[in-house]
Amino acid sequence: MPAEAWVVHDKWFEKLHKGDVDTDTDSFAMRLYTSASNVATTSIDDATTVTNELSGNGYAAQSVAVTVSEVSGEVTLDCADPVFSAAGGEIRARFAAIVNTTVSPPEVVCHRLLDDTPADM
Repeated sequence: MPAEAWVVHDKWFEKLHKGDVDTDTDSFAMRLYTSASNVATTSIDDATTVTNELSGNGYAAQSVAVTVSEVSGEVTLDCADPVFSAAGGEIRARFAAIVNTTVSPPEVVCHRLLDDTPADM
């Protein structure tokens, strides 16, 4: 099955609306997680509590530029396409997440299911 749409986590739009997030100056990273991760729990906003981020084989979270726009009441999040490279083996993930790394602790903005097969892809 192809990747699903991004799912925004509960607190992020609230913080954006209150002005607690500045997409022009804040830094964001895309991170990959295994099928055992809890990143799909939308009530999680503290990225340090998300489990099972990928590790090894050259994996590193990738910086991404996130933009937010609104047209006729519809808010759109967009980001640059990251490239994840492996060295010495594969990297297999089930979920991707965008994390605001400017704040402490870092906050999960949104996540997406990459594939719904029983294992990581």
